[in-house]
Amino acid sequence: MRYRALKTGLALAIALPLLAGCSSMGSMSSFGGKQQQVAELANIGDYTADAALAEAKGHFRSGDFGHSAALYKRVVELSPKNAEGYVGLGASYDRLRRFDLSDRVYTALFEITGGTAQYYNNVGYSYMLRGNLSAALTNFRKAETLDPGNAVVRNNIQILADAAAQSRA
Repeated sequence: MRYRALKTGLALAIALPLLAGCSSMGSMSSFGGKQQQVAELANIGDYTADAALAEAKGHFRSGDFGHSAALYKRVVELSPKNAEGYVGLGASYDRLRRFDLSDRVYTALFEITGGTAQYYNNVGYSYMLRGNLSAALTNFRKAETLDPGNAVVRNNIQILADAAAQSRA
């Protein structure tokens, strides 16, 4: 039993960095390591929603999830119906391993957009990062039902299937 758990963990450790993940790609350094913190930006009040969104995307792409979280948070403060801001904020919190915060963000996102393929994919990815593969697959399947041709969703499902196959080998 212990050996099987070790093999499952090893399979996930190998698979997660290869993951295409949420709708935005981050650097491989976002997996593992110590937990990062949300950045405190002294000039955050100077940002407009559009400027914060543009800068947040850049920080997310470069793997600076502490800054992207702070900037996406500013976006949703200034523009509370901006779904893209919530998607980025939730993904940033996931990468910071602040699942308590990402859960709240995904709840707010659902209230704005409903259950879209992107919503279910991102929630599934969040569960995958937590190690809850059953909940991850359930959400990926909901995303796949809504958008059968979505390559990111298909890739996430395949990563889970590969990890499960490796754990049985």
